Amino acid sequence: MNDNDPTRGIDAKTFWRVLGQRATGMTIVTARDEAGPAGLVALSAAHVSADPPTMLVSIDRKTAALATVLAARHFAVNVLAATDGALVDIFGGRAGVGGAARFEGRDWVTLASGAPVLATALGAFDCTVEQVVEHGGVAIVIGRVLAATAGEGEPLVFYRGKSFGGVGEPI
Repeated sequence: MNDNDPTRGIDAKTFWRVLGQRATGMTIVTARDEAGPAGLVALSAAHVSADPPTMLVSIDRKTAALATVLAARHFAVNVLAATDGALVDIFGGRAGVGGAARFEGRDWVTLASGAPVLATALGAFDCTVEQVVEHGGVAIVIGRVLAATAGEGEPLVFYRGKSFGGVGEPI
């Protein structure tokens, strides 16, 4: 078999190892429906267009917060500051905290849609769901930005499986 064959796939371990070479800002995606707030850590939040302002987030279909995003028809992408590292374990499910309890102990506000926005976020995009594309095991949720806010500080960055804040020291 030719090693340059474009039809040859790669295994998941290789995919994630190579993807880990790309530093990316850490975000928490949040939404609120009649049952309350929900959120998840999302490394795959990205802009789609500036005209109109549009964001996308890729959410694993097994993630409980996806149901809230789809029911509420809105979401907020909260760009984490270096000081928000503890939230990665909480919203990533590693702290043993679930549901609305994940939102306790932090200040949350709302912008236009009603989705929770972290008051200390380095930035936030408040979006209304425009389209959902199912692909593999994820839902790619595309949203029109209704409002945005920018704060001050250093970003929380994910690189090679670790979170880094400020000057590059692992958290």
